[in-house]
Amino acid sequence: MEIYYVEDDRDIAEGVKSCLEARDFRVTILESVTDAKQVLLKRQPAMIIIDWNLPDGSGDTLCGWIRRRFGENLPVLFLTVKGETADIVNGFQNGADDYVIKPFDLEVLYSRIQAILRRAGSAESRELYCDKIRLDAEKMAVYREDEEVSLSQPEYQLLTYLMEHKGKTVTREKLLEKVWDVNGNYVNDNTLTVTMKRLREKLGNPACIRTVRSFGYRMEDTL
Repeated sequence: MEIYYVEDDRDIAEGVKSCLEARDFRVTILESVTDAKQVLLKRQPAMIIIDWNLPDGSGDTLCGWIRRRFGENLPVLFLTVKGETADIVNGFQNGADDYVIKPFDLEVLYSRIQAILRRAGSAESRELYCDKIRLDAEKMAVYREDEEVSLSQPEYQLLTYLMEHKGKTVTREKLLEKVWDVNGNYVNDNTLTVTMKRLREKLGNPACIRTVRSFGYRMEDTL
């Protein structure tokens, strides 16, 4: 299970990393708001731990950005020296799931992380995001800027597969196999082209769906 830790104090970061990796977590240390955003747009972890004071911005600003971008699906824990009541309240108002003040006990931190992940697992709704597109797998609904978009079954399955593999190029052959052949519908290559064209039109021709010439398609965040 992967955790991102946004912390510019290397000694503290390495201490937390060693503790958690001894308990079978995989921890990626990020030293700035910019680094965190770049990595999050490519891959989301099980949760993220954020320091408040960072070289290029504040942790509460990053937390607010995470909530706007990914909704409630990515648990956030503050780990910071800022322990005033106003700071704690501000952290929760910006979307934090928990708030731990430095200095801290590693065993207590580990217990808080476990509790957050248990809650996240029980409340998971399986929502996928890319730019202004949101796919709610539980409801089987797709939204563009919070307005629901009506899709056919092949269009929905095509979008789902691309969003599940966001950031990766998916070949035309793989999409034909996963969207049509799995249902026993054997179609020609032009079916995919037509379905993709209709899907793009219904979603407002978003820049986040990219054609990779001679290979297939890739979904990636552009905003």
